[in-house]
Amino acid sequence: MGSGKKRSVLDAVEMSTIIVLVVLGMYYLNVALGGRLNGFGILPRNLWGLMGIVFSPLLHYSEPHVMTNCVSLFLLLIILYMHREYRPEVTLTAIWILSGLGTWLIGRAGYEHQPVVHIGASGVIYGLVTYLIAAAWWLRSWTSALWAGLILFLYGGIFYGLLPQEGIMSWEGHLSGAVAGVLVAMKQHK
Repeated sequence: MGSGKKRSVLDAVEMSTIIVLVVLGMYYLNVALGGRLNGFGILPRNLWGLMGIVFSPLLHYSEPHVMTNCVSLFLLLIILYMHREYRPEVTLTAIWILSGLGTWLIGRAGYEHQPVVHIGASGVIYGLVTYLIAAAWWLRSWTSALWAGLILFLYGGIFYGLLPQEGIMSWEGHLSGAVAGVLVAMKQHK
């Protein structure tokens, strides 16, 4: 990787591509296994469900679900990995774990008399969005402010997903991810 505060765009694209390919690979493996891996998602307040903190962002219910998340994940990870001041490896790991833990703590355990398994990378995406915006506040650099403005423009509408909603969408995962992103930014940059 490059030296200094910035990494090359190619380094950032490479890391983002690897992560997204792992997510896609897991999706297609899960499809080949008839969705059996979904049981490794987050089952709220269930000991078995703690494994979902690690596996949930790698699992998705449908092709549109995984593709939408992969596009956002790819773009946000490029921004994260381009700038060392964001501490990308530590940041991604912390957001991944904290968003999963938050979902495990506050997530719905059931919906319409069925157990709910929370899966998908949305919590991590919400965490990256709020991290990049909040980090700009504490870093007070033009670069971070420009990225935050662009992210707010592109992803500002996702904040609607933080509100409680009917259906299977895990607004709890979105909320947990958003809170995780702010907490990680605050811890690293305040």
